Amino acid sequence: MKAFSIIATILVMTLFGSSAAWAVTILCLGDSLTEGYGVAKTEAWPAVAEKQLRDKKLDVTFVNAGISGSTTASAQSRLKWHFKSKQKFDWMILALGANDGLRGQDIKGIKKNLVIAVEAARKAGVKKVILAGMRIPTNYGSAYARDFEKIYPDISKDMSLPLIPFLLDGVAAKPEFNLPDGIHPNARGHQIVAGLVAKFVEAQL
Repeated sequence: MKAFSIIATILVMTLFGSSAAWAVTILCLGDSLTEGYGVAKTEAWPAVAEKQLRDKKLDVTFVNAGISGSTTASAQSRLKWHFKSKQKFDWMILALGANDGLRGQDIKGIKKNLVIAVEAARKAGVKKVILAGMRIPTNYGSAYARDFEKIYPDISKDMSLPLIPFLLDGVAAKPEFNLPDGIHPNARGHQIVAGLVAKFVEAQL
């Protein structure tokens, strides 16, 4: 009986120890696409992705740091604010740039701001930064749209970052998954984005 008890204890410690080892808190720094414009906070992709992973018994916490209208220029100051808090962030998903692109901001400036944000996160002790790629319509011409899209794989390669090629993959330009404005995902759209992010994060664990 004593031997059985010891074995049972070892098994329990192994199981719980394994679960604890995967505990990760992820800061999701983004704009309205992350905040969940037009949907409940619990329907936005960070909350849904967290639930999906927790349903798989993975100890992952997503912190929704999305603010509508945000551009890459605000990333550094926002990060300083978050890093001053008592909460510790293990990873970060950087999902900014859409508003910059829609406003026709300078490509080099957008890239510089994103690089600064990555460097700031690393300096603050964030172990992994995941870059979420963005795409924009061709309002400012196809060349600008191509150059904008290329920002993300370029930074991913230069800084050795895991890259989600397109955050709105399977959602963008599909009316059934977007609000009437045609830009922001509805609750169904956020479910798809959450599935994409959750699958990516799980593969990184």
